[in-house]
Amino acid sequence: MLKVGIVGLGKMGYLHMMNCLHVGGIKVSAVADRSKKALNRAKSIGVHNLFSDYEELMRHSNSLDAVVISLPNFLHSKSIKLALEAGLDVFVEKPLAITPRECYEIVKEVEKSGRKLMVGHCMRFMEAVEKLRKSISRGYAGELEVITIEEVLNGPFSHGRIPVPVPEWWFNPDKTGGGALIDLGYHWIDLFRYFAGSQETRVLYSYLDHRLNLPVEDTAIAILESPSNHVTGMIHVGWYQKSVFPQYNFRLIVHGSAGYLSSEDLVPKNLYLHAAKEGTKNLLRRIVGKKIRPLSYTYYYEAYYKEIKHFFECLKKDLNPSVPAVEGLKTIELVHEAYKLAKRD
Repeated sequence: MLKVGIVGLGKMGYLHMMNCLHVGGIKVSAVADRSKKALNRAKSIGVHNLFSDYEELMRHSNSLDAVVISLPNFLHSKSIKLALEAGLDVFVEKPLAITPRECYEIVKEVEKSGRKLMVGHCMRFMEAVEKLRKSISRGYAGELEVITIEEVLNGPFSHGRIPVPVPEWWFNPDKTGGGALIDLGYHWIDLFRYFAGSQETRVLYSYLDHRLNLPVEDTAIAILESPSNHVTGMIHVGWYQKSVFPQYNFRLIVHGSAGYLSSEDLVPKNLYLHAAKEGTKNLLRRIVGKKIRPLSYTYYYEAYYKEIKHFFECLKKDLNPSVPAVEGLKTIELVHEAYKLAKRD
């Protein structure tokens, strides 16, 4: 049984904690968050080691095997280093850190520690993305030429039924590293690299906009190129669109010498009907004693369960995670390259 600590119980941290409950051989033994309400929620599901300071949790690491870090971006570097020094394996929400220098230092710390680290590049685990990559590997699109990806949502302004204030750090570039580009564009820059299959990628052009007059950009467009195989890509992300889940303005289109493939042909046509079907299937699975598919009814959110499950499977089998620290470094290098190009213009 692997004992896990959850560091940060905001929206994503809570989601990771609940997903851990469905992974066999995993026990959430400790959590850390400044919110008493968040700690009480963890206590209500059976977590007894509660800390208001994540550094204190790290000091009690002798009772843990791994940590899941879901803190604000600017705390990633410090918390990861503390976890590695404590001898823990680490799963961290993206970005790995907010500067290339911090990411490079983390890569070196991971190598020095001998521990495993995985970055939460959840979009690699989305079912439509997995199917697209499989189709490409089978040659259905021919030789890749152009990849276009776009995602436009309401970013940090999204909320549940009861709206809550957006934390101050979201709009402080020194704490986030930026706005929509590092928040959403980070995922799609990673996916471009993932699909192009090249370790070398460069940013040809980038554009940032401030439609909402925020201290950080709410719109970003970037043109990428993989020089080794001449694949180019266009990425468009934004926070400026009012949307309510399950509405999800996202698409990934791959153009090749033999045709094109689109994620829109692979996602459920009616997400409400999909949710009803998956909910019924999970109910039947429970009745007959089978494991349910956590979050499958949401379609998009199931990727979060699949990535955390992959991380723990790697720990159990002593395998290297599919998204190690160096992948986070390469992605943040390109994000910073895009920011530099936009400022230059």
